[in-house]
Amino acid sequence: MSEDREVTIYDIARYLNVSAATVSRGLKNNPMISKNTRKKISEAAKTLGYQSNTFASSLRSRHTHTLGVLVPRLNSHFMSSVLAGMENAANRHGYNLIIAQSLEDVEKEKRNAATMFNKRVDGLLISLSYNTTDIHHLEPFFKRKIPVVFFDRIYPHEESTSVGINNFEAAYNITRHLIEQGCRRIMHLGGNLLRNVYQERLNGYRQALRDHHLPVSEKLYLTSTLSEQAGAEAARYILDLPPGERPDAVFSANDTAAVYCMLALKGAGLRIPEDIAFAGFNNDPISRVIEPNLTTMDYSGDSIGNTAATYLINHLKGISNLYTTDAITLRADMVIRASSLKKKLRK
Repeated sequence: MSEDREVTIYDIARYLNVSAATVSRGLKNNPMISKNTRKKISEAAKTLGYQSNTFASSLRSRHTHTLGVLVPRLNSHFMSSVLAGMENAANRHGYNLIIAQSLEDVEKEKRNAATMFNKRVDGLLISLSYNTTDIHHLEPFFKRKIPVVFFDRIYPHEESTSVGINNFEAAYNITRHLIEQGCRRIMHLGGNLLRNVYQERLNGYRQALRDHHLPVSEKLYLTSTLSEQAGAEAARYILDLPPGERPDAVFSANDTAAVYCMLALKGAGLRIPEDIAFAGFNNDPISRVIEPNLTTMDYSGDSIGNTAATYLINHLKGISNLYTTDAITLRADMVIRASSLKKKLRK
């Protein structure tokens, strides 16, 4: 046998003097084949250097046991936790993941989606990029009935479902907490309103102000990428306001912008929370490093990833039908820390 020729089940069959069908069943651990024969087949496969042709098998079965995962970026604590949850679910059920990041760019997201489709993934898990305005690039999946599950950043579609939290309620609760601490001029650092998470957090913030008869001021709302630089720029904006118009609290739609805004204001001599209270969102590790520690909203990326992947796999296995619900909503808990506790200081 030529050394560069791929070993097949027929080579194993000749080596053991059994049928190719027996080898095929033995390699799949079919109980019809005795345990002793399965062991011999496995040992022969290793001896001869046999490699399972998963691509050929997938063409026959129309299943690759591979899920595509598209994320905005990989360098975030939250998204790393989501991917860990997905990996655990996939490993548990015998699936593999192909992971790609859009780097917050819709064109790269489109190319990644096309690659996933061409690689014949069995299903797609996706969190949309910052500037995605529609999901026409996902139509090939919907037309071929390849299931799509959105997580965190979603886009409603009748042939998909989503996994996330109640962002409106979470933002409402954190804004209410700041109001209960005596804050009356609360600034919101928000993200691109194309994304549901930032629109819902803005809506929750505004509703809490209205319910407590506080004005909703456009001067106290900034939209940005919520990056480190955006946080520092928000601080400069606050410092440029006349002292009487400055906010007495900031609620940021993520922890990163909140922390870098805090650092810049502290550098300018402002005291936190005495002069200005702070709250963030995500409970990233950075929220526990900044001094004072940052009040934030905690929700498990691991749970979101695990739930999204498990739900998709169960659909593929026929255990459940993902089209029976529009959304799966997981819990979020406020973590109150020193950055927002003005009342405690006044006692």
